[in-house]
This record gives sequence, C-alpha cells and structure tokens, in this order.
Amino acid sequence: MKILHSLFIFFGILLFSSSIMASPLVSVDWLNEKINSGESENNILLIDIRNGIGGGSYETYLEGHIPTSIHSDYGKDGWRVTVDNTVGLVPTEEQFQELARNLGVNYDTHVVIIPAGVSSSDFGSAARSYWTFKVFGHESVTVLNGGYKAWQEAYPDQIEKGNFVPRSAGNFVASFVPEIYINSDEVAKIVNNKGSVTLLDGRTEEQFYAEKKHGKARIAGRLPGSELLFQENAYNVAGNVLKSDSELKDIYADYLNGDVISYCNTGHWAANNWFVLSEVLGNKNVRLYDGSMVEWTEDPLRPVEISGRTNIDKLKKAIIG
Repeated sequence: MKILHSLFIFFGILLFSSSIMASPLVSVDWLNEKINSGESENNILLIDIRNGIGGGSYETYLEGHIPTSIHSDYGKDGWRVTVDNTVGLVPTEEQFQELARNLGVNYDTHVVIIPAGVSSSDFGSAARSYWTFKVFGHESVTVLNGGYKAWQEAYPDQIEKGNFVPRSAGNFVASFVPEIYINSDEVAKIVNNKGSVTLLDGRTEEQFYAEKKHGKARIAGRLPGSELLFQENAYNVAGNVLKSDSELKDIYADYLNGDVISYCNTGHWAANNWFVLSEVLGNKNVRLYDGSMVEWTEDPLRPVEISGRTNIDKLKKAIIG
C-alpha cells in the first residue's frame, strides 16, 4: 500500500508539473485536439485578445471565434495601464490579479492567448499578454501560433458566433517576478555603466536612427549603446506565424547567451524579442523594459543617442530599398 501511495503522489506531482510547464507556442491542431477532448471546458482557458492593433474588437469576436474561447481586449481591458504621462505600463499586482480572476483564471489554469494572427505587431499583443502572466507568476500560459486567422483557415467549419458564458471567478494570486522586468532607474544604471549587458531595440530603423519617433515620446532617439533588431525579423509575414526555431537561432545568434534588455517605444514590440529569446530560444537572462523610450525620454536629464546612419548604412538601404 505504501508503494501504491507513493506512486499516486509521484504521478500526481508529475501531472501537476506538466500542467504548469506549458509550451510557449502551440498549433491550431494541438488546440483542436484539446477542444474536442473537452479539456478547454475544464482546466484550459482560451483568451481571445483581438484588439485595435490587429483590426479586431469585441464586435469581431462576436462575428466569429474559436469554440469555448472568451474575449478580453488587450488594448482596453487593463492588460497595460497609463501612469502619469506614460502609456503601456504593466499593471499593479492588484490590478492584474483582478483582471485574471474576472476572466476565470485559477492557480492551475492553462491559459492560451489567441491573437488575430494578422501581423507581427498583432503578435506583440499576445507576447506582451504572455509576459504579463509570467511577470505576475503564472507559469502555465501559451500563445496560439497563427492566432484566430490560422484557426479560420484550418477549421472553417468550427467557428462559434455570439457572446461567451463568463467563467466563475478564479483564485489566481499575482506575485511579481522581478527577474524578467526592468524599470527606468535600473536601465539608467546600465546605460551609465553598460558592461556586457545588451540593450536590444525592437523598433524600426527610422526610429532607431532618430528619423521618426513615437507620438508619446518627447524626442526621437535610442538608448545609448543599444543595438537594433527589428521585432518583425522574427515573424513569417506571409504565414503570420513565428519563424522556425532554426531561423530564429540564426537571427538571434548574437543574443542567445548573456544579459539582454529588450525595449522599444512602449514595451509592445519589445515583447516579441523578449518572447523569442527567453521563451522560444531559452535565454532566461532577458528582461523587458515596459516603459521603453516613451518613459525614458520623459526625463530630459536621461541621455538619448540620436546619431544617424553611417554612409555604409545609407548605401545598404539604397541597395535593399
């Protein structure tokens, strides 16, 4: 009996561990299997986050969505908050706990984030939502690769319409994880004494070289000493999915090891670089700067690099177009 009891405990721990060790990306075929098995009605929660970034909304959700999914607008429902003049910041523990519980998230719920599946910026909504769950201590979270569009194409006869039945309030308890987050004061210390930390800018070339800026940023420019890796480089634009692991390893070859700070304008695009490096490629020394250039440039005493392209850069741009 003692042996049977020990085996029961062992397999119970194993099952619980597997539930929280969720793969960062899942396919529509994986999700279809879970839905057909009934798991999506029990311990899996599908959250459709379609929002203005991908041309989506609650109204587009009502017109068609993945069976058993619920909707929460990434742009409107508190996934990111405004503090003073800074937009797009991570909510407080209390704010996110309330949001997650209202969606029905329990401590052991496997959350599947569903973007629209229409662009890399739209994927950023899912990557940032994923990071927000992680930064508040919820490990069992996954992104549907290809989003709703991929589901539409693969399973056009399995589309629901109309509203969803809200789940009972969950018991999730938010606990902030500082290891994957960094604020402006900490970034300032790195800028002043950079060492081996990489400041990875996920924006466009025009913004990196101070030719354009975000509407909420005080001035154009970049963090001093930063390097550019446009977040869309990780995205298969034609297929609206992330590129293969082998492609991503080549793209991010210089950043697979060592400390990296991922930033952009408001921590949205930066979430894509963070997601690929940390979750797909396994570098757990990557932190997301959610305030990014909008918050950084609020203080005129913080240094901003504004040097333009070199002649070689300009020649490359002229050749590539």
